[in-house]
Amino acid sequence: MADRARIVRDAYTAYETGDRELLERVLADEIAFFAPPDPGLDREAYFERCWPNHETIEKFELVRLTDIGGDEFLVTYESLKTDGRRFRNTEILGFDGDDRICRQEVYFGWDV
Repeated sequence: MADRARIVRDAYTAYETGDRELLERVLADEIAFFAPPDPGLDREAYFERCWPNHETIEKFELVRLTDIGGDEFLVTYESLKTDGRRFRNTEILGFDGDDRICRQEVYFGWDV
């Protein structure tokens, strides 16, 4: 089994560095993405809707990275945007049998 914590970190690093190839490698072909404004995006829609945000991300600080069992990780992060603003989100990431992220649920709420 791959180091799933490393895979999670790689997903956030891809946004910091603009490395789409890295993100492509860690996401399953059949990823399902859920957030209040975007419930149930598939892979194509995810890259269309979410990937452009990498241009506004300076850095992620992973505050919480916890294996919660059942092929899921809980992640809380604070992010610094390129304009100096900060925000905090929590996500649940699910893994498939190939150790790729196949489900992402985003819960967001506040600026910090």
